[in-house]
Amino acid sequence: MTSPSAGRRIGDLVRHGERSFSFEFFPPKDEAGEEQLWQAIRDLEPYRPTFVSVTYGAGGTTRSTTVRVTGRIARETSMTAMAHLTCVGHTRAELEGVLDSYADAGISNVMALRGDPQEGPRAPWTPTEGGLTYAAELVELVRDRGGFSIGVAAFPEKHPSSASLDHDADVLVAKARAGAEFAVTQMFFRAEDYFALVDRVRARGVDIPILPGIMPILNLGNIRRQGELIGTEVPAAVIERISAHDGDPAAMRAAGIDLAAELCDALLEGGAPGLHFYTLNRSKATREIFAALNVVV
Repeated sequence: MTSPSAGRRIGDLVRHGERSFSFEFFPPKDEAGEEQLWQAIRDLEPYRPTFVSVTYGAGGTTRSTTVRVTGRIARETSMTAMAHLTCVGHTRAELEGVLDSYADAGISNVMALRGDPQEGPRAPWTPTEGGLTYAAELVELVRDRGGFSIGVAAFPEKHPSSASLDHDADVLVAKARAGAEFAVTQMFFRAEDYFALVDRVRARGVDIPILPGIMPILNLGNIRRQGELIGTEVPAAVIERISAHDGDPAAMRAAGIDLAAELCDALLEGGAPGLHFYTLNRSKATREIFAALNVVV
């Protein structure tokens, strides 16, 4: 079965289409995780997302699962699927082999990432012998392979290994000039951080569409730990609103959904081209945010 979405280029959809809504999943580790993933996909498909993406484990640890899951989405659903690809642990020849696997599976959209070292995003970066050092190099490799629409990462707050916010903007500009057609940001919690990133990139003469990445706070401890790893600050005002419901998990969750919906409203009102949701392979929180935004199936 060939999906109606086959051949759709996400870069074109984001730049020329209506507001984009997209979802990110990760490859399941076991049978129970597989069922949870496909339940989330079934729940979210009726929202007609512009695209969905599937992440790629550190050092290629999920390579076969990423290819399989992304290919199945492309074949068996109406959704446009994008697979991630990172430089970590791969030679140039191995990366070309992964791209061949994607093409064979009917996948024509790739998120090209440098990726984090297996020790975590704050660990020193050591390139693989015969591999690549920068995401822009991976973008060039995917571009030269032909046939793919290319997305890249963007950072509203400083990347853990970056010298400055201006350096991050320079890196994104380099990726755009290498062939990236759109970008998706790391999670963040202040709309002004997103718009400041857009302004920095536009000031450098680059108009690449930048989709804001949304992660609702359903567990404050988990989000704070993840934020520390990736360089995302959880603002004091956000912590205060969530912590006010300490001891009442349902109320804390509701506050997290409200905060995410308010952020989404501010982003769309300010001109963001869409929203990209980090689903953690569950659909409920995303559907609750859509309800708060009056987005209906």
